[in-house]
Amino acid sequence: MLQPALLGGVALGILSALPVINLANCCCAWVLFGGGLAAYLLQQQSPAPISAGDGALVGLAAGAIGAVVWTLVSIPLSAALIPFQADLLERALSNARDMPPEARAFLESLRSAPVMGAAAVVGFFIKLFASSLFAMIGGLFGALIFRKNVAAPPVALAGPSFRPPPIPPGGPPTE
Repeated sequence: MLQPALLGGVALGILSALPVINLANCCCAWVLFGGGLAAYLLQQQSPAPISAGDGALVGLAAGAIGAVVWTLVSIPLSAALIPFQADLLERALSNARDMPPEARAFLESLRSAPVMGAAAVVGFFIKLFASSLFAMIGGLFGALIFRKNVAAPPVALAGPSFRPPPIPPGGPPTE
């Protein structure tokens, strides 16, 4: 169960962290996908159909792994985007001449390292909760959608079995 959860979590985390592609997460699409992928991979490993509980459990694990991957991939991406974000904030502050000094001071304080660090920690716990919950739902749906069909055992007919009469060596009789 670890390998499907790991692969589903890595897919969830990377797709959720990439700019522009992460816009699909407005409705938790990548998180649901990661849980469903984990359930699909678990079903492929199992010869018997997996239960809905197994799908939910592997989805939950994929969500937790995905939150860690998402955070680890987001940190360098955010660091690369800091100059762009700082320029955007600077332009917004320069264009807002009638902004109260308290609001200006608050927006400028958002650039400090302690605030950014605290935001990263709080963001991780929010991601952990949300991705675990929604990936569990994705795993549940994945278990139901990708369930293997089990062939029904052959049905025994009641009564003696039918045997055709033997054909004589010269062929069937002609009348």
